[in-house]
This record gives sequence, C-alpha cells and structure tokens, in this order.
Amino acid sequence: MTVFGEGGHGGAQEQWAVAAVAAESRRFVALVEGADLSVSVPGCPGWTLLDLVRHTGSLQRWFSVLLRTHVQEPPATRAVELELPERDDAYGAWLAASAELAARAFAEVDLDAPMWTWGADPYARFWVRRMLHETLVHRVDAESALGLPSVIESASAADGVDEFLVNLPFATPFAPGVARLRGQGEVIRFRAVDSGREWLVRLRPDGFGLVGEARDGRAVEAADASVHGSAADLLLLLYGRLGRDSGGFEVAGDGELLERWFANSAF
Repeated sequence: MTVFGEGGHGGAQEQWAVAAVAAESRRFVALVEGADLSVSVPGCPGWTLLDLVRHTGSLQRWFSVLLRTHVQEPPATRAVELELPERDDAYGAWLAASAELAARAFAEVDLDAPMWTWGADPYARFWVRRMLHETLVHRVDAESALGLPSVIESASAADGVDEFLVNLPFATPFAPGVARLRGQGEVIRFRAVDSGREWLVRLRPDGFGLVGEARDGRAVEAADASVHGSAADLLLLLYGRLGRDSGGFEVAGDGELLERWFANSAF
C-alpha cells in the first residue's frame, strides 16, 4: 500500500494530492457551467446533477472546517455554512468557491499533524487524499450524467484504488455491508495492468485488509480470485461505476468470493 505523506509537511505526495484536488475541481466546475442540472446521475441513483454538485461542494466545505478546527474526536454534527446559491446558474461559481476554501485550508494547516479521521491514516493529510478521490469520482459521475467521455490520469486512479482498499475496513459506520467481509484467509488480487501495481486483500475471520502490494507483476503470494484491468477501470469498479462484465477486465478464480466482495464493499 502507499505510505502517504512521508517526507514531512509539504512532502511530494501531499503536494501532488493538493494539486490534483484543484485540477479535479476545475474540471468539475467546467462541466457545471451552463449544464442542465436536472439531468439524472447514473452512478448515483435518485440524484440529479444539482444534487451531485451540492454534495461535492458541501463535502469540500466540511472537510475544510475539520482541517481548520483540527478536530480530535468524531464531530457531533456535519453542519457547516454552505452559502448555497439561489439560482442554478450560480452553482459553478459556488463549487469553485468550495474548492478555493479547501485550497486555503490545505495551505494553512500542517498536513502531518495528528487529528481525527475515520480511516487508516490519523493525520490531516487523510482529508486531502479523501477529498481528491471524492471529487474525482464525482467528476466522472457528472461526465456520465452529461453523456461525456471520462479520462482519469493513471497516477490518480492507482492512488484512488489504494486509498479505497486501505480505508474500506474502517467504513462500517456508513457502509454496513463491510462488516460481512469475513473469510478464512482467502485472498483477492486487484492488478492495474497499465502500471503493474497489484493489491492483495485477505479476508480473515475477524475482518479483512491489505496484505501486500506488488509492482511489475511480482506478487508476494497466490490469490483465490483476481481482477485485472487498467487503474482507471479498477477505480470505477471498486466504486460501483463499472461492472466486472463491462469488457475491460480479466477476471479469474473463485466467483463466489468476488460476488461476496462486491456485494458488501459498496462505499
């Protein structure tokens, strides 16, 4: 797995993630400008594009408050000042302002400082990485809603796969199915064919988690089931935006094990 944030405040990975959040936000804002916000979002059933924009901008604002207040325990509320616009045609500017609030928080806060997070990395930098992939996946959702093709940079996609798998064991408060991901030592391999990165997940009687990552096909142990595809496709598969039968994957091994994984890993 990626050891995110090594190298101190302002380390290369942290600064890469900060820049990537800004880039993904700009792409999202460009999609929103002049768009019909009433269209449905296939990746988020029951949502319109307006719902998607509000959700993404609201999370960026909430994450920014968490960083600035440096919370040390789970917050009692998610209420923040959203400053929602009155007109639909103002939502592009509102989303851009949300991203600017996040950028200021990233610049002002020590990203290596310990703080409460819901995931595996108990440091402020957790929220930068979480915001990156939240924004990236929802940018792709917006493109899907508008009938546009999506491009995801390989580095961002691979980091998103890693971030998803690292944090998924901690997601039971809002993804209860995760508690059913148990086993007797079965291993699932996810391989990004465009980068050679592999992630091995072991299901145990008491839970599950990553047991290793390999590069250039040098796996550390055999797997009971495997899914190979590009890093971008793997990211969208893990987030439920693609199916294993979409044509972009090589799937092998224990089909029941994979069914159990995907039925209970919804994030």
